[in-house]
Amino acid sequence: MATLIVKTPDGSEREVALVKRITSVGRDAENDVPLPDPAVGRTALHIHFDGKDYNAAAHDATDMTVNGKRRSAWRLGPGDRIRVGATELFFDPAPRGGATPRPQAGQRLLALDSLVRFSERLLGATDLARLLDELLDALLEVTHADKGFLILLENDEMTVRAARNVARETIENAMARVSDSIIQRVVETRRPIVVADALHDAEWSGSSSVVNLKLCSVMCAPLMQKGDVFGVIYLGNDSVVSLFDERALEPLTVFAAQASLLVQNALLLDSLRRENVALKEAVQSKQYGDLIGAGASMREVYRRIEKVAATDISVLVSGETGTGKEIVAREIHRRSPRAQGLFVAVNCGAIPESLLESELFGHVKGAFTGAVATRIGRFQAAHGGTLFLDEIGEMPPALQVKILRALQERTVTRVGDSRPEPVDLRVVAATNKVLEDEIKKGTFREDLYYRLNVVKIELPPLRDRGEDLVVIAKWFLQKYGKEFGVRVRGFTPAALVAMRKYAWPGNIRELENRVKKAVVLADRPLVSAEDLDLRPELLEPILPLAHAKDEFQKRYINEVLARNGGNRTKTAKDLDVDPRTIFRHLEKLEAEKRGETLPDDPEGEA
Repeated sequence: MATLIVKTPDGSEREVALVKRITSVGRDAENDVPLPDPAVGRTALHIHFDGKDYNAAAHDATDMTVNGKRRSAWRLGPGDRIRVGATELFFDPAPRGGATPRPQAGQRLLALDSLVRFSERLLGATDLARLLDELLDALLEVTHADKGFLILLENDEMTVRAARNVARETIENAMARVSDSIIQRVVETRRPIVVADALHDAEWSGSSSVVNLKLCSVMCAPLMQKGDVFGVIYLGNDSVVSLFDERALEPLTVFAAQASLLVQNALLLDSLRRENVALKEAVQSKQYGDLIGAGASMREVYRRIEKVAATDISVLVSGETGTGKEIVAREIHRRSPRAQGLFVAVNCGAIPESLLESELFGHVKGAFTGAVATRIGRFQAAHGGTLFLDEIGEMPPALQVKILRALQERTVTRVGDSRPEPVDLRVVAATNKVLEDEIKKGTFREDLYYRLNVVKIELPPLRDRGEDLVVIAKWFLQKYGKEFGVRVRGFTPAALVAMRKYAWPGNIRELENRVKKAVVLADRPLVSAEDLDLRPELLEPILPLAHAKDEFQKRYINEVLARNGGNRTKTAKDLDVDPRTIFRHLEKLEAEKRGETLPDDPEGEA
């Protein structure tokens, strides 16, 4: 067995048996021959056994001399003296007559030991990128390769996720150091490959990548998931031929299985991080205060809030139940000069009529049975701030007169009192009713309507907000997942389709409740349509194409009309249609409200 006689600067001498095919020498304690010499690099040189001869190769910038002459590589002979730093190494091939490979049992023990140590690190791993490097370092130690690569196939392209050499350093320009022909063969066959002498192998010597890289020993194994190859582990040595054999595939295959799990976890974590970042960016780009959305109708809402917030004019917010009318009112208050004052909300439909006047204007002690103390009302409480009158359409007619007087005179009189009190506040009202229709019915005063409706902000229903729906749903998913400590990371494709098809009669409030329930009850990382209780019978039926076109055209014209403030001529010009098309559209809408159907336009619509 060949040996090295090691003479260190302190005068000590020891003998080291060269039992490996590749023996590393350097200052690092992890080398096969550690040298206690500060003048020596972490890994100074390697001694390779090619089955016949031993070859010394200096690592990178190591200053190595052999028999007094500077060399970067040298085939060793009896008595050759190698010097690195202040250390001398004497090579002795005797009494070895030929190569005696390390016993197979020893190789297996080394591989098993490395695998156990690596698995222990895997269990407590937090830095996955570092762990990939450690995986390759362990493989290089077991197989005696001088470089290793972990390569993923992403969109049919190869991407290097980790590349290491025996000095435990990251290899730069990694893709230029591997044979794409060998990798392609492994991907196609889904089986590992061992190439003993690539340059002289009849099968591989014609490959341009093998020739250009002057490859010697190569070993490559696939990374698998559910029967599909998603990457490879590629090991090589460009100095030693016949370094690998079929036995070397055993530890590589075991490590490849570990790497498959590790990389899949890493990819999942990366995907979650990217999705989380993308969601935050999407919400930030589509968020206006507590309002989320970037569609044309929501941009118009934001524009109007900006315009009216700095003023004291009254605002009427209209929209279906659950569209976020109170959030709009709070956003107006938050951006107004009254932001330091209170925001006081009153639901006019939730308070009994007999108590509503006292709730709004207050009362004096003894004003009615149960009035045991004088109490201010919501108008006085909102002094200096904003009063939000929600569901103003439910206001009893008798109280509408008193509300109108309070807004006109900016004074209120408590129940049971005769002295008016001044109030300084801004009123924002909201309704889910069409107040114009209520005026026609005689249930809502026209003069109060015009007092409240100085500026009108219309909130679109959720079903008309396009991709805003998905962004809002993901925002709720993240919010309640964090609140309840549940690891949900998204929606299944079927759930996204179901959400888009559903009409959402309860709008954002219904969406929030469904997502909250799904987060609590879901037992998978992806929320399904079933978790959201979006059964097929609840979804909107599929319309004939002609009907669907009509519905889209109707909604689109309404949207452009809203953007143009109801200007019919400008809307016709923007849509590049005859103005009669817009007038006909509005006539049809009025007829639908009356329950009538107009005949088709004989001249057709553009």
